[in-house]
Amino acid sequence: MRQTFMANESNIERKWYVIDAAGQTLGRLSSEVASILRGKHKATYTPHVDSGDYVIIINAGQIEMTGKKASDKVYYRHSNYPGGIKSITAGELREKNPERLLEISIKGMLPSSRLGEKQGKKLFVYGGAEHPHAAQQPENYELRG
Repeated sequence: MRQTFMANESNIERKWYVIDAAGQTLGRLSSEVASILRGKHKATYTPHVDSGDYVIIINAGQIEMTGKKASDKVYYRHSNYPGGIKSITAGELREKNPERLLEISIKGMLPSSRLGEKQGKKLFVYGGAEHPHAAQQPENYELRG
């Protein structure tokens, strides 16, 4: 009799991937990276298990946005004090902290649960072309499309 394969921590192989964000569109890159972090690119994907791989994104400062998103898309945060709302446009955030722009975009596509938080911790974003993860021997990942 055949049984459905259920992944668990003991039979998951994790890889490290490097993705170059230079010239890539923000949303298209984010959705593919979120899929890798969740493990949906593997045949052994199991929804309730963290079976995803580690992702290193380099050149985050060279990410592109289509249309007028750089000036029209606004990110808000609040300090929990009266009148403490802060806002920043996507273009300003890209200039000031491009790593944060990608993190917000990708982590927003992950589940909002303990599993999603665990998957989000496997994401490493760097504004330049260098990263400190050479010891993990990451592979270059070619994006679809």
